Amino acid sequence: MTQPPHLTRRFFIQTSGAGAAAAAAGVPAFGATSVNFQLSWLHSVQFGGSYIAADKGYWSDQGLDVSLNQGGPNAPVEPPVVSGTALLGISAADYTAAAVSQGAPFKIIAVAMQKNPFAVASLSGNPVNLPTDLVGKRIGMAVANTPVLEALCKLNDVDINEIEIVPTQYDPAPLVSGQVDCLLCWETDLPVAMTVQGVDNTTMLMADHGYALHSQTYIATQDAIANRRADLIAMLKGEVMGWNDYLADTDGAAALAVEMYPDAGLDLQVQKMQAARQVPLMFSDLTAQNGFGWFTDDTVAANIETLALLGQDVSTDLWDRSLLDEVHG
Repeated sequence: MTQPPHLTRRFFIQTSGAGAAAAAAGVPAFGATSVNFQLSWLHSVQFGGSYIAADKGYWSDQGLDVSLNQGGPNAPVEPPVVSGTALLGISAADYTAAAVSQGAPFKIIAVAMQKNPFAVASLSGNPVNLPTDLVGKRIGMAVANTPVLEALCKLNDVDINEIEIVPTQYDPAPLVSGQVDCLLCWETDLPVAMTVQGVDNTTMLMADHGYALHSQTYIATQDAIANRRADLIAMLKGEVMGWNDYLADTDGAAALAVEMYPDAGLDLQVQKMQAARQVPLMFSDLTAQNGFGWFTDDTVAANIETLALLGQDVSTDLWDRSLLDEVHG
Protein backbone atom coordinates (compact mmCIF):
# COMPACT_ATOMS: atom_id res chain seq x y z
CA MET A 1 0.00 0.00 0.00
CA THR A 2 2.99 2.27 -0.38
CA GLN A 3 4.30 3.85 -3.51
CA PRO A 4 5.99 1.44 -5.92
CA PRO A 5 9.46 0.26 -4.88
CA HIS A 6 12.43 1.30 -6.96
CA LEU A 7 12.76 -1.25 -9.75
CA THR A 8 15.89 -0.99 -11.84
CA ARG A 9 16.02 -1.41 -15.57
CA ARG A 10 19.09 -3.59 -15.07
CA PHE A 11 17.03 -6.05 -13.05
CA PHE A 12 14.52 -6.47 -15.86
CA ILE A 13 17.18 -6.81 -18.52
CA GLN A 14 18.94 -9.50 -16.47
CA THR A 15 15.77 -11.52 -15.88
CA SER A 16 13.81 -11.11 -19.11
CA GLY A 17 15.83 -13.68 -21.04
CA ALA A 18 15.26 -16.29 -18.38
CA GLY A 19 11.60 -15.35 -18.41
CA ALA A 20 11.15 -16.28 -22.05
CA ALA A 21 12.55 -19.74 -21.38
CA ALA A 22 10.57 -20.28 -18.19
CA ALA A 23 7.34 -19.01 -19.72
CA ALA A 24 7.58 -21.60 -22.43
CA ALA A 25 8.08 -24.41 -19.95
CA GLY A 26 4.65 -25.33 -18.62
CA VAL A 27 5.26 -28.63 -16.86
CA PRO A 28 2.35 -31.07 -17.22
CA ALA A 29 1.08 -32.71 -14.03
CA PHE A 30 -1.28 -35.59 -14.74
CA GLY A 31 -2.06 -34.04 -18.09
CA ALA A 32 -2.51 -30.52 -16.65
CA THR A 33 -0.24 -27.56 -17.28
CA SER A 34 1.39 -26.31 -14.07
CA VAL A 35 1.28 -22.53 -13.63
CA ASN A 36 2.12 -20.17 -10.80
CA PHE A 37 -0.24 -17.33 -9.90
CA GLN A 38 1.54 -14.62 -7.87
CA LEU A 39 -0.74 -12.88 -5.37
CA SER A 40 -0.01 -9.36 -4.19
CA TRP A 41 -0.23 -9.92 -0.45
CA LEU A 42 -0.49 -12.48 2.34
CA HIS A 43 -3.28 -15.04 2.13
CA SER A 44 -6.70 -13.69 3.13
CA VAL A 45 -10.20 -13.41 1.70
CA GLN A 46 -8.83 -10.52 -0.39
CA PHE A 47 -8.16 -13.34 -2.90
CA GLY A 48 -11.34 -15.29 -2.10
CA GLY A 49 -12.44 -15.74 -5.70
CA SER A 50 -9.12 -17.38 -6.56
CA TYR A 51 -9.48 -19.78 -3.63
CA ILE A 52 -12.93 -20.76 -4.87
CA ALA A 53 -11.57 -21.32 -8.39
CA ALA A 54 -8.95 -23.68 -6.95
CA ASP A 55 -11.34 -25.41 -4.55
CA LYS A 56 -14.10 -26.01 -7.11
CA GLY A 57 -11.75 -27.20 -9.84
CA TYR A 58 -12.50 -24.33 -12.22
CA TRP A 59 -8.85 -24.26 -13.31
CA SER A 60 -8.37 -28.01 -13.45
CA ASP A 61 -11.45 -28.15 -15.69
CA GLN A 62 -9.50 -25.80 -17.99
CA GLY A 63 -6.47 -28.11 -17.97
CA LEU A 64 -4.42 -26.10 -15.48
CA ASP A 65 -2.73 -27.01 -12.22
CA VAL A 66 -2.51 -23.58 -10.54
CA SER A 67 -0.31 -22.79 -7.54
CA LEU A 68 -1.37 -19.70 -5.58
CA ASN A 69 1.81 -18.03 -4.31
CA GLN A 70 1.29 -15.47 -1.57
CA GLY A 71 2.98 -12.10 -1.67
CA GLY A 72 3.84 -9.84 1.22
CA PRO A 73 6.27 -7.13 2.28
CA ASN A 74 9.26 -9.20 1.15
CA ALA A 75 7.63 -10.86 -1.85
CA PRO A 76 6.88 -8.29 -4.58
CA VAL A 77 4.72 -9.41 -7.48
CA GLU A 78 6.69 -8.07 -10.41
CA PRO A 79 9.96 -10.09 -10.30
CA PRO A 80 8.41 -13.59 -10.59
CA VAL A 81 6.07 -12.44 -13.36
CA VAL A 82 8.77 -10.69 -15.38
CA SER A 83 11.08 -13.70 -15.01
CA GLY A 84 8.38 -16.12 -16.12
CA THR A 85 8.35 -17.99 -12.80
CA ALA A 86 4.71 -16.86 -12.47
CA LEU A 87 2.44 -16.67 -15.50
CA LEU A 88 0.00 -14.21 -13.93
CA GLY A 89 0.26 -11.72 -11.08
CA ILE A 90 -1.96 -9.44 -9.00
CA SER A 91 -0.64 -5.88 -8.88
CA ALA A 92 -1.99 -2.32 -9.10
CA ALA A 93 -1.84 0.27 -11.87
CA ASP A 94 0.75 2.46 -10.11
CA TYR A 95 3.10 -0.44 -9.36
CA THR A 96 2.77 -1.74 -12.91
CA ALA A 97 3.35 1.71 -14.41
CA ALA A 98 6.51 2.09 -12.31
CA ALA A 99 7.81 -1.29 -13.45
CA VAL A 100 7.05 -0.55 -17.11
CA SER A 101 8.89 2.76 -16.85
CA GLN A 102 11.94 0.71 -15.82
CA GLY A 103 11.62 -1.59 -18.84
CA ALA A 104 9.28 -4.37 -17.67
CA PRO A 105 7.13 -5.75 -20.52
CA PHE A 106 3.85 -5.81 -18.55
CA LYS A 107 0.26 -5.37 -19.60
CA ILE A 108 -2.78 -5.03 -17.35
CA ILE A 109 -5.20 -7.61 -18.73
CA ALA A 110 -8.07 -7.44 -16.20
CA VAL A 111 -9.12 -5.37 -13.17
CA ALA A 112 -10.50 -6.98 -10.02
CA MET A 113 -11.09 -3.83 -7.95
CA GLN A 114 -13.22 -1.42 -9.92
CA LYS A 115 -12.84 1.11 -7.10
CA ASN A 116 -9.51 1.82 -5.44
CA PRO A 117 -9.59 0.65 -1.79
CA PHE A 118 -7.71 3.64 -0.36
CA ALA A 119 -9.85 5.41 2.23
CA VAL A 120 -9.64 7.95 5.03
CA ALA A 121 -10.88 6.38 8.26
CA SER A 122 -12.04 8.48 11.20
CA LEU A 123 -14.01 8.08 14.42
CA SER A 124 -17.71 8.66 13.89
CA GLY A 125 -17.73 11.31 16.60
CA ASN A 126 -15.30 13.41 14.53
CA PRO A 127 -15.88 12.16 10.99
CA VAL A 128 -14.11 12.93 7.73
CA ASN A 129 -16.93 12.65 5.20
CA LEU A 130 -15.48 14.87 2.45
CA PRO A 131 -11.96 15.82 1.36
CA THR A 132 -12.57 19.36 2.62
CA ASP A 133 -13.09 17.92 6.12
CA LEU A 134 -9.37 17.07 6.15
CA VAL A 135 -8.44 20.75 6.60
CA GLY A 136 -7.07 21.26 10.11
CA LYS A 137 -6.95 17.53 10.81
CA ARG A 138 -4.01 15.29 11.81
CA ILE A 139 -3.83 12.31 9.44
CA GLY A 140 -1.84 9.21 10.39
CA MET A 141 -0.16 7.51 7.43
CA ALA A 142 3.03 6.15 5.95
CA VAL A 143 5.09 9.07 4.64
CA ALA A 144 5.66 7.07 1.42
CA ASN A 145 1.94 7.51 0.67
CA THR A 146 2.15 11.32 0.63
CA PRO A 147 1.68 11.40 -3.19
CA VAL A 148 -1.65 9.62 -2.70
CA LEU A 149 -2.88 12.32 -0.31
CA GLU A 150 -1.48 15.03 -2.61
CA ALA A 151 -3.45 13.60 -5.52
CA LEU A 152 -6.68 13.56 -3.49
CA CYS A 153 -6.08 17.17 -2.46
CA LYS A 154 -5.40 18.32 -6.04
CA LEU A 155 -8.53 16.56 -7.28
CA ASN A 156 -10.65 18.33 -4.66
CA ASP A 157 -9.01 21.79 -4.38
CA VAL A 158 -7.75 21.16 -0.85
CA ASP A 159 -4.49 22.74 0.35
CA ILE A 160 -2.38 19.84 1.64
CA ASN A 161 -0.39 22.32 3.76
CA GLU A 162 -3.51 22.73 5.91
CA ILE A 163 -3.39 19.03 6.84
CA GLU A 164 -0.92 17.75 9.43
CA ILE A 165 0.70 14.49 8.30
CA VAL A 166 1.70 12.30 11.25
CA PRO A 167 3.92 9.31 10.38
CA THR A 168 2.32 6.18 11.88
CA GLN A 169 2.54 2.43 11.67
CA TYR A 170 -0.26 0.67 9.79
CA ASP A 171 -2.45 0.22 12.85
CA PRO A 172 -5.73 1.75 14.13
CA ALA A 173 -4.26 2.49 17.58
CA PRO A 174 -3.13 6.09 16.87
CA LEU A 175 -6.68 6.99 15.81
CA VAL A 176 -8.41 5.14 18.64
CA SER A 177 -6.09 6.73 21.25
CA GLY A 178 -6.58 10.25 19.83
CA GLN A 179 -3.04 10.81 18.55
CA VAL A 180 -4.50 11.55 15.10
CA ASP A 181 -7.92 12.52 13.76
CA CYS A 182 -7.93 10.10 10.82
CA LEU A 183 -5.92 7.45 9.02
CA LEU A 184 -5.03 6.80 5.38
CA CYS A 185 -5.68 3.09 4.92
CA TRP A 186 -7.54 0.49 2.92
CA GLU A 187 -11.32 0.38 3.22
CA THR A 188 -11.15 -3.36 3.89
CA ASP A 189 -8.70 -3.69 6.77
CA LEU A 190 -8.17 -1.06 9.53
CA PRO A 191 -11.86 0.00 9.54
CA VAL A 192 -12.82 -3.68 9.85
CA ALA A 193 -10.36 -4.11 12.74
CA MET A 194 -11.92 -1.15 14.55
CA THR A 195 -15.46 -2.39 13.95
CA VAL A 196 -14.56 -5.82 15.35
CA GLN A 197 -13.14 -4.02 18.44
CA GLY A 198 -16.43 -2.13 18.85
CA VAL A 199 -14.98 1.22 17.75
CA ASP A 200 -17.56 3.23 15.80
CA ASN A 201 -15.82 4.53 12.69
CA THR A 202 -16.48 6.26 9.38
CA THR A 203 -14.67 5.81 6.09
CA MET A 204 -14.40 8.13 3.13
CA LEU A 205 -13.52 6.13 0.03
CA MET A 206 -11.08 8.14 -2.08
CA ALA A 207 -12.48 6.60 -5.26
CA ASP A 208 -15.75 8.46 -4.57
CA HIS A 209 -13.80 11.74 -4.79
CA GLY A 210 -11.92 11.37 -8.06
CA TYR A 211 -9.07 9.05 -7.07
CA ALA A 212 -9.38 6.61 -9.98
CA LEU A 213 -6.63 4.03 -9.81
CA HIS A 214 -7.14 0.39 -10.73
CA SER A 215 -6.16 -1.95 -7.91
CA GLN A 216 -5.87 -5.73 -7.68
CA THR A 217 -5.08 -5.76 -11.37
CA TYR A 218 -4.02 -8.84 -13.33
CA ILE A 219 -0.65 -8.45 -15.05
CA ALA A 220 1.17 -10.61 -17.58
CA THR A 221 4.17 -10.09 -19.82
CA GLN A 222 3.82 -9.39 -23.51
CA ASP A 223 5.70 -12.64 -24.12
CA ALA A 224 3.14 -14.62 -22.12
CA ILE A 225 0.25 -12.89 -23.91
CA ALA A 226 1.78 -13.81 -27.25
CA ASN A 227 2.94 -17.36 -26.48
CA ARG A 228 0.75 -18.61 -23.63
CA ARG A 229 -2.49 -16.86 -24.45
CA ALA A 230 -4.64 -19.96 -24.05
CA ASP A 231 -3.31 -20.56 -20.54
CA LEU A 232 -3.91 -16.95 -19.55
CA ILE A 233 -7.47 -17.07 -20.89
CA ALA A 234 -8.05 -20.31 -18.98
CA MET A 235 -6.76 -18.66 -15.78
CA LEU A 236 -9.02 -15.65 -16.26
CA LYS A 237 -12.03 -17.89 -16.94
CA GLY A 238 -11.40 -19.66 -13.65
CA GLU A 239 -11.05 -16.33 -11.88
CA VAL A 240 -14.34 -15.05 -13.33
CA MET A 241 -16.21 -18.15 -12.17
CA GLY A 242 -14.58 -18.04 -8.75
CA TRP A 243 -15.39 -14.39 -8.17
CA ASN A 244 -18.96 -14.79 -9.38
CA ASP A 245 -19.38 -17.52 -6.75
CA TYR A 246 -17.76 -15.21 -4.19
CA LEU A 247 -20.38 -12.54 -4.94
CA ALA A 248 -23.13 -15.07 -4.33
CA ASP A 249 -21.75 -16.18 -0.94
CA THR A 250 -19.13 -13.94 0.70
CA ASP A 251 -19.44 -15.76 4.04
CA GLY A 252 -18.64 -19.02 2.27
CA ALA A 253 -15.59 -17.42 0.67
CA ALA A 254 -14.40 -16.24 4.10
CA ALA A 255 -14.84 -19.70 5.59
CA LEU A 256 -12.91 -21.23 2.69
CA ALA A 257 -10.00 -18.81 3.17
CA VAL A 258 -9.75 -19.77 6.84
CA GLU A 259 -10.02 -23.48 5.98
CA MET A 260 -7.47 -23.43 3.15
CA TYR A 261 -4.85 -21.45 5.08
CA PRO A 262 -5.09 -22.54 8.74
CA ASP A 263 -1.60 -21.24 9.51
CA ALA A 264 -2.32 -17.70 8.26
CA GLY A 265 -3.85 -16.58 11.55
CA LEU A 266 -7.15 -15.59 9.92
CA ASP A 267 -10.14 -14.75 12.14
CA LEU A 268 -13.44 -15.90 10.60
CA GLN A 269 -15.45 -12.88 11.79
CA VAL A 270 -12.85 -10.46 10.38
CA GLN A 271 -12.69 -12.39 7.10
CA LYS A 272 -16.50 -12.32 6.74
CA MET A 273 -16.59 -8.55 7.25
CA GLN A 274 -13.68 -8.03 4.88
CA ALA A 275 -15.33 -10.21 2.25
CA ALA A 276 -18.54 -8.21 2.39
CA ARG A 277 -16.74 -4.86 2.27
CA GLN A 278 -14.90 -5.88 -0.88
CA VAL A 279 -18.09 -6.39 -2.88
CA PRO A 280 -18.81 -2.72 -3.78
CA LEU A 281 -15.14 -2.29 -4.71
CA MET A 282 -15.06 -5.27 -7.08
CA PHE A 283 -18.53 -5.38 -8.56
CA SER A 284 -20.30 -2.51 -10.32
CA ASP A 285 -22.77 -1.70 -13.07
CA LEU A 286 -19.84 -2.12 -15.45
CA THR A 287 -19.11 -5.68 -14.32
CA ALA A 288 -22.81 -6.51 -14.21
CA GLN A 289 -23.10 -5.52 -17.88
CA ASN A 290 -19.77 -6.86 -19.18
CA GLY A 291 -18.42 -9.39 -16.68
CA PHE A 292 -15.93 -9.56 -13.82
CA GLY A 293 -12.60 -7.84 -14.39
CA TRP A 294 -13.88 -5.46 -17.06
CA PHE A 295 -12.47 -2.04 -17.88
CA THR A 296 -13.21 0.51 -20.60
CA ASP A 297 -11.46 3.31 -22.46
CA ASP A 298 -13.14 5.74 -20.04
CA THR A 299 -11.88 4.00 -16.90
CA VAL A 300 -8.40 3.78 -18.43
CA ALA A 301 -8.48 7.52 -19.20
CA ALA A 302 -9.44 8.27 -15.57
CA ASN A 303 -6.55 6.06 -14.39
CA ILE A 304 -4.09 7.89 -16.62
CA GLU A 305 -5.20 11.22 -15.12
CA THR A 306 -4.72 9.94 -11.55
CA LEU A 307 -1.36 8.39 -12.43
CA ALA A 308 -0.25 11.77 -13.80
CA LEU A 309 -1.03 13.31 -10.39
CA LEU A 310 1.16 10.59 -8.85
CA GLY A 311 3.99 11.65 -11.18
CA GLN A 312 3.65 8.71 -13.55
CA ASP A 313 3.30 9.32 -17.29
CA VAL A 314 1.61 6.33 -18.94
CA SER A 315 -0.32 5.67 -22.13
CA THR A 316 -3.30 3.49 -22.93
CA ASP A 317 -0.82 0.83 -24.12
CA LEU A 318 -0.41 -0.25 -20.49
CA TRP A 319 -3.82 -1.96 -20.72
CA ASP A 320 -4.81 -4.85 -23.03
CA ARG A 321 -8.47 -5.90 -22.98
CA SER A 322 -8.21 -8.45 -25.79
CA LEU A 323 -8.03 -11.44 -23.44
CA LEU A 324 -11.08 -10.30 -21.48
CA ASP A 325 -12.92 -9.90 -24.78
CA GLU A 326 -12.30 -13.60 -25.42
CA VAL A 327 -13.11 -14.65 -21.85
CA HIS A 328 -16.47 -12.87 -21.87
CA GLY A 329 -17.09 -13.24 -25.60
